[in-house]
Amino acid sequence: MDLSVVIPVHDEEENLPELYARLVAALDALGLTWEVIFTDDGSRDGSLRILEDLAGQDPRVKVVAFRRNFGQTAAMEAGFRHASGDVVVPMDADLQNDPGDIGRLLAVLAEGCDVAKGWRRDRKDAFLSRTLPSRVANALISWVTGVRLHDYGCTLTAYRREVLREIRLYGEMHRFIPAYAAWAGGRIREVVVTHHPRTRGRTKYGLGRTLRVVLDLLTVRFLVAYSAKPAYLFGKLGLGALALAFLSFGWSVTKKLVWGDPVFTDPFFYTTIFLGLAGLQIVLIGLLAELNVRTYYESQGRTPYVIKARWNLPPGED
Repeated sequence: MDLSVVIPVHDEEENLPELYARLVAALDALGLTWEVIFTDDGSRDGSLRILEDLAGQDPRVKVVAFRRNFGQTAAMEAGFRHASGDVVVPMDADLQNDPGDIGRLLAVLAEGCDVAKGWRRDRKDAFLSRTLPSRVANALISWVTGVRLHDYGCTLTAYRREVLREIRLYGEMHRFIPAYAAWAGGRIREVVVTHHPRTRGRTKYGLGRTLRVVLDLLTVRFLVAYSAKPAYLFGKLGLGALALAFLSFGWSVTKKLVWGDPVFTDPFFYTTIFLGLAGLQIVLIGLLAELNVRTYYESQGRTPYVIKARWNLPPGED
């Protein structure tokens, strides 16, 4: 299979027939073998019935149905796991993404990159409630992850299959896939894509997800920077606390020698005790985290690196 298009669906019955027609027209024009995987994320309208009808009419349409609403990230993860194409392209079901842009994304992949990231430069959403918060989030994510992109929230993106193979998505982490890809050595290019205004249905994702995205961003930062060496992070924090404890104790001693202040009633002395114990505990937590990481990799036979290609070696030889 050349191409798999993955589409999370939640209460989009009004858009699905037109979306399917646009997809068939755009994908048939590419001259590739393709499939479309719809993941029904616990829809309460007639979305699943429409998807069942489409799957019955066209064997290239695959459907995964959740028992309840698990969220967009879970729906994308399920679609990725069932995809068999060499290239995987997720997109939204609300008709705001244009299937005609898929060919442009594939052309960028053909130039040698691993991720062709959609960029909705001319967004058709409400500025204050959608566009402005998205721009702030993009700047924050770019700063924290070190992967500078204009539009992390654009679902329409083309990934080489090997980029997604080792990624597991939780929470709201689908928007951070490019950061994971960059961490694994993937090459990313942004592609300006068309963004249509929503004409039917209503958006399912608003400002209510902001807190979850921020918390997931902290998790991503830890995983990208310290997933294979957590002792470095905890070690820095612990040694920093111990250094502050040393300075605090030094100040208490200085006050005793210069001004004759009693040490044991000085608040800096108690600060020294607190920081010293905290620093020691943080360092020990880092050591325990290091043991957990090594157990994780060794028990699953995984490696803390990603191989791009092999020459004169068996396919499974790491």
